[in-house]
Amino acid sequence: MGMGKPKPVIALVGPTSVGKTATAIRIAQEFDGEVVSADSRYLYRGMDIGTDKPSSEERGGVPHHLIDVLDPRDDYSLALFQNDARRAIEEIHGRGRLPIVAGGTPLYLRALLEGWRIPPAPPNPELRAQLELRAREQGPEALHRELAQVDPAAAARIPPENVRRVIRALEVFIVTGRRMTELEGKEPPDWRTLWIGLTMPREELYRRIDERVDRQIARGLVEEVRRLLEEGVPPTAPSMTALGYRQVVAYLQGKWTLEEAIARIKYDTHRYARHQLTWLRRLPQIEWFDVTRTGWYEAVRERVRAFLADESG
Repeated sequence: MGMGKPKPVIALVGPTSVGKTATAIRIAQEFDGEVVSADSRYLYRGMDIGTDKPSSEERGGVPHHLIDVLDPRDDYSLALFQNDARRAIEEIHGRGRLPIVAGGTPLYLRALLEGWRIPPAPPNPELRAQLELRAREQGPEALHRELAQVDPAAAARIPPENVRRVIRALEVFIVTGRRMTELEGKEPPDWRTLWIGLTMPREELYRRIDERVDRQIARGLVEEVRRLLEEGVPPTAPSMTALGYRQVVAYLQGKWTLEEAIARIKYDTHRYARHQLTWLRRLPQIEWFDVTRTGWYEAVRERVRAFLADESG
């Protein structure tokens, strides 16, 4: 990494259960790298089984960042992730090592690697609670109509049923006095990024997802969720809305049988994987590798090697 030249970053992306974590560790071991997690579920301590978080042994001695950094009761934001991940990447570069950003949260990946400008309005819990109450009492369409009056561009791209984003757009306007769409934009970071996408045929992906869910139940996912609730984590906490956790909460509250909860986890995870792929397929810079094909990892390794050898940026 010569002075004045853009420093390299590897972005390893793909749907859940495709094998990103193991591949990131393998690349890091071969290319003197460190892994920066872009998985929103890995942030929380004590949430290990339902997130399929790699253990310290599975990490193979590779330093990982943004794993186990939050209490499950904590709030977190896109802006905080962006700042924390940027700092981690800069520190890794400072050590002369290769940052590997790996994860399946498309919003996190794009905000970080495309340099999104995020409106400078920190979360306002009291205001959000008021808006959430209005959404419940008056319906989400009422909030969406209000947003259309103050920020028509934001209302045009945010559907009424996405209440959290509608509330965020209103929050930005109320706190700053400016439209969210005026404050947004992009300032790409001074890195050169190789985007590697891992994929596989959809039916095989669904089979892997289902097998992983069965393993998580066998390993004690229900007990993990019960412990979190007993420790005082509210069932409405953002951390508990993660796949696997919210369905088990519903089971523990008596809303579903365990079999219904397991089936729902699988169904919702299939849907989430499709959502991830829809987002990622919009990014033409991603180079895709089918992990069911012979020699796929060798092809990835050679692509990384060529990218690192080409310092032209």
